[in-house]
Amino acid sequence: QVQLVESGGGLVQAGGSLRLSCTASGRTFSRYAIAWFRQAPGKERQFVAAMNWSSIFTYYTDSVKGRFTISRDNAKNTVGLQMNSLKPEDTSLYYCAASTRVGLPRAQSSYDYWGQGTQVTVSS
Repeated sequence: QVQLVESGGGLVQAGGSLRLSCTASGRTFSRYAIAWFRQAPGKERQFVAAMNWSSIFTYYTDSVKGRFTISRDNAKNTVGLQMNSLKPEDTSLYYCAASTRVGLPRAQSSYDYWGQGTQVTVSS
């Protein structure tokens, strides 16, 4: 069993930066793929970024490429999402997720563990 707790959300002006963190419990976390998803009010939850267990492979949705960076520290059981050049359309509840599946899944259904989310609001 893995528990995920996100932190680092807040209110920021457009063009600003935020760093989200996710702390995981569980001995086998280092073998899981990890990802960030987000959900804006009235919209479906969408994929943002993912990283495989070894940190070799990453994948980003097009709208955040070049602005967001996903990271992990398996020794500390933490996951990060550095968000730069934020836009009002990045406003969402951001979720950390972990998958026991091999590779770099992007579908929500492939993720077994989820955090409660942290709110990011970008003002124009």
